[in-house]
Amino acid sequence: MNTDDLLQKLWTVESIKQMRARVARFLDTKRWDEFGNCFTDDATLEAPEADLRWEGRARIVQGISVGMDGVRTVHHLHAPEIEITGPDTATGVWAMSDVLERVSPQGSTITNGYGHYVEHYERQDGQWRIRSLRLERLRIDI
Repeated sequence: MNTDDLLQKLWTVESIKQMRARVARFLDTKRWDEFGNCFTDDATLEAPEADLRWEGRARIVQGISVGMDGVRTVHHLHAPEIEITGPDTATGVWAMSDVLERVSPQGSTITNGYGHYVEHYERQDGQWRIRSLRLERLRIDI
């Protein structure tokens, strides 16, 4: 691989990492328009442990925003494994942890989750976006 190809690959990986960091931040800060802009129009989101599958950017944003209403969240992503699969496609696996705090009149419930995000990305109009996201949880502590 020549230097230009290597630099292009590194730039692509870094661009995907930055986009993915924004997804977590926009979710935690409940900035739903910006969160949604990180997904393709026909994106899918799956969480098998919750028997959940949503299709389409609008449905993903609606489902996440309703599900996170009144919930304080912190999402952390670690150790990305990103593979460039084509000029405008890539895959990624991220180790993840999250904290979800739900407050009710009976008190707070805090859930700590651990696992991986398995994702496919597509570059559209020069921007990397998530085409599919699958949350594979390994552990949940309540």
